[in-house]
Amino acid sequence: MVEIALIRPGPIQGGSVHPYIRRRNGQEPVTYLHPLLKSALEKTLGIPLFQEQLMQMAIDVAGFSAGDADELRQALGAKRSRERMEQLRERFTEGALGKGVELEVVGQIWNKLAAFANYGFPESHSISFAYLVYASSWLKLHYPAAFCAGLLRAQPMGFYSPHSLVQDARRHGVPTIGPCVNTSLAEAGLELLAEVGPGLMAKGAEEPEVLVDGATDIAAERFDHGWAVRMGIGSVRHVGEDLAKQIEAGRPYSSIEDVARRADVPKKALEELATAGAFDCFEESTRRKSLWEAGAIAETGSGTLEGIVTGMVAPQLPGMSEHEESMADLWATGVAADGHPTRYLRASLSELGVVVARDLPKINHGDKVLVGGVVTHRQRPATASGTTFLGLEDETGLINVVVSVGCWTRYAKEARNSPALLIRGRVERQETVVNIVAEKLEPLLVGAAPKSRDFR
Repeated sequence: MVEIALIRPGPIQGGSVHPYIRRRNGQEPVTYLHPLLKSALEKTLGIPLFQEQLMQMAIDVAGFSAGDADELRQALGAKRSRERMEQLRERFTEGALGKGVELEVVGQIWNKLAAFANYGFPESHSISFAYLVYASSWLKLHYPAAFCAGLLRAQPMGFYSPHSLVQDARRHGVPTIGPCVNTSLAEAGLELLAEVGPGLMAKGAEEPEVLVDGATDIAAERFDHGWAVRMGIGSVRHVGEDLAKQIEAGRPYSSIEDVARRADVPKKALEELATAGAFDCFEESTRRKSLWEAGAIAETGSGTLEGIVTGMVAPQLPGMSEHEESMADLWATGVAADGHPTRYLRASLSELGVVVARDLPKINHGDKVLVGGVVTHRQRPATASGTTFLGLEDETGLINVVVSVGCWTRYAKEARNSPALLIRGRVERQETVVNIVAEKLEPLLVGAAPKSRDFR
């Protein structure tokens, strides 16, 4: 619970995270500014984290009543009046001196209280967050396919796009299959791998990857779990919830024309379904052939007899390459399950010396590296003093990037507008957490890319 309460912008900027971790790992002794603080802070190793601790500190150190302590909490947490704060400080100092606390230590405790109030929150919140994190982690470990499908059904939410969620699931052994008018629900669902054909596991998901010092991802070791995620019809552009449910209710279909007539699918949605491969279930269908047929069907009036469509016979069209299909998936659904954009640039990126996300834990602290990937999000918390946190993703994983105010200002155009970036910077390691402190940013041309979730 305490560890979860730490992972917020306030404690990070307040300097609470690293002291707590060092004390938790036995690398630093647990100390208190005064013995009277031990009762309030012992369970968090001398580091204040919760609002209740602020109140208990005031009671133990300065003899405040419970009402006085709550008044102090409100005053420190609200827009502060200088006059009110001075009155409270005088009361606190008088009470602490009366308990034998030295004046210099009183000042230090007060300053800690005032600084802590910027990020402290109730302990009950931490318990709720801890339960949600634990439950989510358990579900992701034991039911990774269902967990991924649930997240896709809950969109839009959080930092990560559906593409990033699907890529993470893939790295943990869960294949994702594109939408299909005869198989997909309106929303994301599950399918038994045995029912979707041989070879899908090898194509759509990865075996466990060795991380550092021979360790493997625990969830990835369970990669043969037997389920795949099937994208919903509603994930396709220009389809929408109502039309997706209408298409689902009409299954099964015998042809693209059958879909268009019985589900009353407009031209734009019909073309996007073809682009997404949702008609590949029909005999001899390919994406380009389906696009041709969709256009012809859409131009045919609703008053014509079924099966009488002009221009249905497509010329000999080349099939899409794997790369082209991935770009089509990204365009039509925002998700390319088997073809992350950087995957097709890896040879040229390797020539430049770009390090993949999977290999960053092997790089020494302080070393300079070049990384590249699609931008997943840009965040600038109010407590971060102007620092911007970027998320990058390549085909092997996620990369955390810290961009200082100066670096952002210098490369503002690239940093703000580029869907993918090459970033040169310095590796910063804290325990098992790896960040890149950016020094130079430049655009990375990847073609289609999922939209980042910025400044939310």
